[in-house]
Amino acid sequence: MARVVLFSGHYGSGKTNLAAEYALHLAEQGTAVSLADLDIVNPYFRAKDARDVLERAGVRFISSPYANSNVDTPALPAESYSIIHDRSRHAVVDVGGDDRGALALGRYARSIAEEGDYAMYLVANFYRPLTRSAAALDEVRREIETACALRFTAIVNNSNLGKSTTPQSVSATDRIAKEAAELMGIPLAATTVRADLRDGVSELIDGRIIPITLHFKEEWAI
Repeated sequence: MARVVLFSGHYGSGKTNLAAEYALHLAEQGTAVSLADLDIVNPYFRAKDARDVLERAGVRFISSPYANSNVDTPALPAESYSIIHDRSRHAVVDVGGDDRGALALGRYARSIAEEGDYAMYLVANFYRPLTRSAAALDEVRREIETACALRFTAIVNNSNLGKSTTPQSVSATDRIAKEAAELMGIPLAATTVRADLRDGVSELIDGRIIPITLHFKEEWAI
């Protein structure tokens, strides 16, 4: 298990939900963990909405002081540097969507790479307008990697249609996800699915499945 785990992807991919759920999972396993919300571009749709739930579970939450306000100021607290300096804790990082959002990660990239104990997941929802194909997702990948100076290590297929998601709609994107993984030369780490749909998906997808129980806003998975 990597000490630093980063989730990034295009807007609407569901990366914020996955980052929050993963941090909560680590805390429930007894792991000391911090969740850093580095999305300084879009302050209106953030992991900070889940702060109370996370902190009750023992997750240390780090975000811009202007999150959930009408002040669109690209600022991060000094505490955010603890994700690289405090190696006694695991760090889960919600990286801003696309290349502009990934710029904030650049200031930590060298230290993260030097430690060499990180995983960076490209979260994909192939039902979103700008990431409907492997080639389109690859373009997003290249933009983010250029902006943050870190390389993705795997893909997470988080394709869904919100409340209308069915096992078939999830499995229909399996081929595209594998095509994207082959194109980028990185593995398809997992396919996420609502926990109540797990049984219907397991026979349709060849790969690891992560059942997601939404503790937070359901629309985050869209």
